[in-house]
Amino acid sequence: MISDRMAKILRLLQTDTWSEAVADAAELLGVDGISVSAGGGTGVAEILWSSGAVSDGFEDLQITLGQGPGPDSLASGIAVRVHDLARVREDRWPGLVAEASGLAVQAVFCFPLRLGAITLGVLTLVRSVPGPLTVAQGDDANALAVSLTKRVLDLGFPLLSSPDDEDQVFHHAVLHQATGMVSVQLSVPLAEALLRLRAHAYSNNLNLTDTARDIVARRLRLAPELPPTNVIDDADED
Repeated sequence: MISDRMAKILRLLQTDTWSEAVADAAELLGVDGISVSAGGGTGVAEILWSSGAVSDGFEDLQITLGQGPGPDSLASGIAVRVHDLARVREDRWPGLVAEASGLAVQAVFCFPLRLGAITLGVLTLVRSVPGPLTVAQGDDANALAVSLTKRVLDLGFPLLSSPDDEDQVFHHAVLHQATGMVSVQLSVPLAEALLRLRAHAYSNNLNLTDTARDIVARRLRLAPELPPTNVIDDADED
């Protein structure tokens, strides 16, 4: 059963004041940030809306690494609740836990935007302190995910308009464009081009959007991988 306050937020979600409504949901759910993403054609999630810098940073980190509770929820269609990122097994999401600590994110809750067996996107809640959602908060978050799914279907992608809409549209447009450019330049499939972008961003401590911007502006061109060379082990020499 959802709370009266969430019921009011869901009504406002269908109006032009939707962004204020979703931002209000953060306080109700006891989290520091909310974001909504959708499955992208390149196999990477696209950020449709976020409430601020913390959510932006965490979503971009997941996109850069290609891993995390959000991608898992998108792939499985099941809610992924991480009460304490510091206690996650190191081999579950290699690199994510250490990087997320720099964003002051200690708990993450991801709810799929589902239509039957199809998962359209993910609602992600992030919090700076560990601990689970209460039962009431979990019910409210599920209701919000259901309402956002309907909004996605009604309006298509991008999800909604907001003061940051131009930035969000640019975010996915530049990523798609950069992936296509790398694919052509290196003569590799789009999926591999995206992996190359991710690898370059992570190894150089950049986020994926900044790397994509540099590719599109032709400030950066990824070098093709060199073929393996024969190596003579000293032990094999006469």
